[in-house]
Amino acid sequence: MWRFTLTLAALVSIAGFLGGCDKSKQSDGPEKIKIGFIVKQAEEPWFQNEWKFADRAAEKYGFEVIKIAAPDGEKVLTAIDNLGAQGAKGFIICTPDVRLGPAIVARAKANDLKLFSVDDRFEGSDGKPMDVHHMGISARKIGNMVGKSIADEMGKRGWKASETAAMGIGVVELDTSRERLEGATESLVAAGFPKNQIYIGPIRGLAEVSTAIDAANILLTQHTDAKNWLVFGVNDESVLGGIRALEGRGIDAKHTIGVGIGGSTGKVDWEKENPTGFFAAVLISPKRHGYETAEYMYKWIAEGIEPPKTTFTDGVLIKRDTYKQVMKEQELE
Repeated sequence: MWRFTLTLAALVSIAGFLGGCDKSKQSDGPEKIKIGFIVKQAEEPWFQNEWKFADRAAEKYGFEVIKIAAPDGEKVLTAIDNLGAQGAKGFIICTPDVRLGPAIVARAKANDLKLFSVDDRFEGSDGKPMDVHHMGISARKIGNMVGKSIADEMGKRGWKASETAAMGIGVVELDTSRERLEGATESLVAAGFPKNQIYIGPIRGLAEVSTAIDAANILLTQHTDAKNWLVFGVNDESVLGGIRALEGRGIDAKHTIGVGIGGSTGKVDWEKENPTGFFAAVLISPKRHGYETAEYMYKWIAEGIEPPKTTFTDGVLIKRDTYKQVMKEQELE
């Protein structure tokens, strides 16, 4: 009997040991691939949606997204070092300043991180686009859409060019921003609007409602004789700032046609009971910019599949009466 008891005890001990080995083996399994996603204005709906769709890709493929807000150069470089310390294999970034490109590339190499820029394209010391994997927006094409939609609505309202002025608000030093403004200007001029009645208000700093109000007020102080105003800009915020400045001077929706870029921020005006001067917006796709860039980066790391060097996306025009349906289709509602 005692031999049976010892044998049984030995078997239980061996089973426990083997069970412990299995448990240890499970806990030492491969860690998830970590991918950073750095944005310049985390509070903006556009970047929130980019992160949301990056998380969707992470859920599908089983990797981890490390989301970081970096509104200035110092925070960008610190974020890259932190990603390296956390064991990330690569990162996606919308830089707060395209001139940081060379420094970002160098810091990524120092931390052995793959790099993918999104939204705003890096510029080298010569001011030309850098040879970095990038997904951006067809800035000039989208600007063209904005200008054409403004011109079409002006025609429907029967406004006279002699009584109308246009303001374009944006960060003119930023290539993407400048191309949007130039694209809108091109379409307005092509539709017959006088180029010398299109005024550009440069924003100092980030393109936000508050900075756009300041830029618009300078223009409105300089040009006081227009009865009607056309408003375009580099994003929804810049157009909303222009509209708020006009409202402050008693120029309401009946005398304003504003068309933004983005749609997610501008929709707040469409949710108001009474229409404002925010007439339409070109909805661009944070789904592609979030999901596809994260997917590209994962496959590059895990499978060695290099992404396309450059990808450019476009948009769709939305208005007060169509935005809900279109945004639902785009998984933004």
